[in-house]
Amino acid sequence: MEQTLRILNLEDSETDSELIQATLEEEGIACELTRVETEKDYVSALDRGGFDLLLVDYKLPSFDGMSALAIARERCPDIPFIFVSGSIGEDIAIDALKSGATDYVLKDKLARLPAAVRRALKENEGRVERRKLEDELRQAQKMEAIGRLAGGIAHDFNNMLGVILGYAELAMMHADEKSPLHGQLTEIIKAGQRSADLTRQLLAFARKQVMAPKVLDLNKMIGQSEKMLRRMIGEDIDLKFSPGEDLWQVNMDPSQVDQILANLAVNARDAIKGVGAVTIETQNALLDDSFRHAHEHFIPGEYVILSFSDNGCGMDRETVARIFDPFFTTKSEGKGTGLGLATVYGIVTQNRGFINVYSEPGAGTTFRIYIPRHAGAEAAIEEEAAIHVLTGTETILLVEDEQELLNICASTLKGLGYTVLTANRPEEAIRISETHQGPLHLLISDVIMPQMHGKELQQRIAAMRSGIRTLFMSGYASNALYDRGILEPDLLFLQKPFSLSDFSRKVREALEKKA
Repeated sequence: MEQTLRILNLEDSETDSELIQATLEEEGIACELTRVETEKDYVSALDRGGFDLLLVDYKLPSFDGMSALAIARERCPDIPFIFVSGSIGEDIAIDALKSGATDYVLKDKLARLPAAVRRALKENEGRVERRKLEDELRQAQKMEAIGRLAGGIAHDFNNMLGVILGYAELAMMHADEKSPLHGQLTEIIKAGQRSADLTRQLLAFARKQVMAPKVLDLNKMIGQSEKMLRRMIGEDIDLKFSPGEDLWQVNMDPSQVDQILANLAVNARDAIKGVGAVTIETQNALLDDSFRHAHEHFIPGEYVILSFSDNGCGMDRETVARIFDPFFTTKSEGKGTGLGLATVYGIVTQNRGFINVYSEPGAGTTFRIYIPRHAGAEAAIEEEAAIHVLTGTETILLVEDEQELLNICASTLKGLGYTVLTANRPEEAIRISETHQGPLHLLISDVIMPQMHGKELQQRIAAMRSGIRTLFMSGYASNALYDRGILEPDLLFLQKPFSLSDFSRKVREALEKKA
């Protein structure tokens, strides 16, 4: 064996313990053997951990092997347990195996021990691997179920938010900036945008969030977010950022980076509960196959590491194992939704990365996030362009089964100068397309509707109106619609809820798109 085997040996005879170690080493099994004699020392050693194998005598002056077996199965069920005894009978051995022992070897037949050890370790490795796969399957099923729920919530919720934000923005255009009404409308829009952010969090941990990836410099992104993060964590917490030199670029949605930073900052603030410190670091890392043994789902390659550390209360092992579960929270009722870290996990996984968490009670927590390096050539980082409300004079056929959203979208388009024909059902849209005497330049259609999907409607109308452009919109994330085969990725798509400026820009993009 390549690695030294760490063995806990419950044995009252030092001579027998030495003989056991010599027998194993003669057969090429390098081992480090720790001998204990009493129940107290045995339990203490198990609690310290770090052992690969338990070799236990059956009869001891003040302790017995079956009690030792029960303790081991409770404290460390994944460690193989082999009785090595001179007095264990066949009936007792069978009872021991039924109770969870891996094997038994008689002391007068120690030559059989190396083979028993190798077999026990191999079988245990298979059991551990199967358990990991089962856990992964359960997690995947749970995420899929919540993803379906999140998609349904997003569709209905985003429709309503679209109505709220749309009417509020239209009203803002006619409100005097100095009037109380202007301030009230501003607060309505802010509340609507915060609600949209919550929906995006649901979609993020379900891995169905709409993505608009760009080539990014994480150092620059974090630097731009420092002021926001300082406000979030409060004046009592010191924030330090240590950017890595010559940091590689990554390809991901800038809003997702903001979500990761914001959620980790809130998590750190709540863990510190007073005066403390948060440290953010970045660095490049070339990870090879040797990294795989300690990190699940790892793919060798070049990564950019984002480390986010706090000196707060820390977490025990059981809490760390659950922190990415949706709706799991250690905060009191009303203080947290349990979505923050689940959101981070969903975003990182969506971007083919992975996370490691290091934490101990009283010693703080460090999240190390690994994002794959951008595979393309070095690119100039795009600057955000100013967004303006764009107008037009073309004729648009607008199809939306949610009547209130249909009304607000129609009012918006008319206010921008367009001629608008409306339909709240696909059959009505087909009838309008057949009977309208003038041109139809653009079809704007919801995707999920009664009678037929938006894509089928688009195909029916395109057969009658050659050259008509199409813009799809939905409260479902585009990724979910692509995965279900309802839309193709090259079609123009607008995620609900949307702002007036986003709507006007996307309409012009659709109208000016080459056929």
